[in-house]
Amino acid sequence: MDNIKQYVQENKERFINELIELLKIPSVSADSAYAHDVLATADAVKESLKNAGCQHVEICETEGYPIVFGKHIIDENLPTVLVYGHYDVQPPDPIELWTSPPFEPVIKATEIHPEGAIFARGACDDKGQMYMHVKAFEYMIKNNCLPCNVKFMIEGEEEVGSKSLGTFVENNQEKLANDVILISDTGMISNQQPSITTGLRGLSYVEVEVTGPNRDLHSGLYGGAVANPINILSKMIASLHDENNHITIPGFYDKVEELSAAERAEMAKAPFSIENYKKALDINDVFGETGYVTNERNSIRPTLDVNGIWGGYTGEGAKTVIASKAFAKISMRLVPNQDWHEITELFTKHFESIAPKAVTVTVTPHHGGQGYVTPIDSIGYQAANKAYTETFGVPAIPVRSGGSIPIVALFEKELKSKTILMGFGLDSDAIHSPNEHFGVFNYLKGIETIPLFYKYFVEMSK
Repeated sequence: MDNIKQYVQENKERFINELIELLKIPSVSADSAYAHDVLATADAVKESLKNAGCQHVEICETEGYPIVFGKHIIDENLPTVLVYGHYDVQPPDPIELWTSPPFEPVIKATEIHPEGAIFARGACDDKGQMYMHVKAFEYMIKNNCLPCNVKFMIEGEEEVGSKSLGTFVENNQEKLANDVILISDTGMISNQQPSITTGLRGLSYVEVEVTGPNRDLHSGLYGGAVANPINILSKMIASLHDENNHITIPGFYDKVEELSAAERAEMAKAPFSIENYKKALDINDVFGETGYVTNERNSIRPTLDVNGIWGGYTGEGAKTVIASKAFAKISMRLVPNQDWHEITELFTKHFESIAPKAVTVTVTPHHGGQGYVTPIDSIGYQAANKAYTETFGVPAIPVRSGGSIPIVALFEKELKSKTILMGFGLDSDAIHSPNEHFGVFNYLKGIETIPLFYKYFVEMSK
């Protein structure tokens, strides 16, 4: 693998152009209007694996969007790496906040990415990071240096909770058998300091509905005499946190893992500037649970956030009504040991209990997943660290992420193998937001680093 840097530089423009073509397809899994485009993206991913030299590639139908599966077996006695990624993307809304159309990729220089970043929905999450693996595999095939077997499982429903993946994994354990799972759907500290995500938070996502009168009412004739669902919902939501920003749901913290002082001190070694953090977000101060610093609040502590709230009249001008209904979408990020089914049940019971008799409440669970922690003494972690150290010149730092990839816990349960999260994105890449982007440096550095993981994983597995 001595010529990996040369190969990447020689093929740089092609690698970028191929990714740009993939990013042009609006594979929004949450909106059925894009169904044709999601399917077209699956076909494009299949073709990219075939063109890279994968022996066997197929489209596996599910009850939802298909899974692209590929395998390249060179010796049954060698280890097998299973690469997971997703080809679906978040909705681009609000469109008006994009500085360029979300599905018309452009390369623009930024302060963090002076060599340029690709701006498009899905650039970092996860088409760009998934495609690094396709190109890294291409390099190993073209240069006859693939040291082990490889399988690919690229799904199209990650952004809507991986609805069909669980069934697929349960029904295809032999097909997916592996020694380690490799995922690039996370980030790293900076372009100078790589990191490896060792922990992920779980997720419980619900929608709540508060109903008052049987129709919208005139706010003058009925105001003050009938419960206003929007007012009630606002009060109920506000009561879910106390003055210390501690979540008030009974039993919510019963299984929360309290990290030792030594573990918290190890986490604190990661470079972090609170002033740069506030500046990047254009905020005057941070906010969160008392007793924890920012990097603990967004990684090792559970949270509850309102993701959307609506009801009544929101159009132009005035319409004086008391709405019949009010709604909110609420997500709870959970830490390892918190079971998302149990937390959803606790939330439902509590939310219904705090509603006044003047309204009725319905809680509808949408999706969720368990948290995950991977040990840093595993061969997979050590191989990833050696790969990062070689390409970046410094060792990676283990970090816990605030995000959720629910299927990682499922993989360990069903496939009995550990997952290594080799992310190359940055916090500033605006995933799930307008102007999502992925640095050209990061994209190419990922292609350069991934083959080294294979090399060291095989060497250390002997």
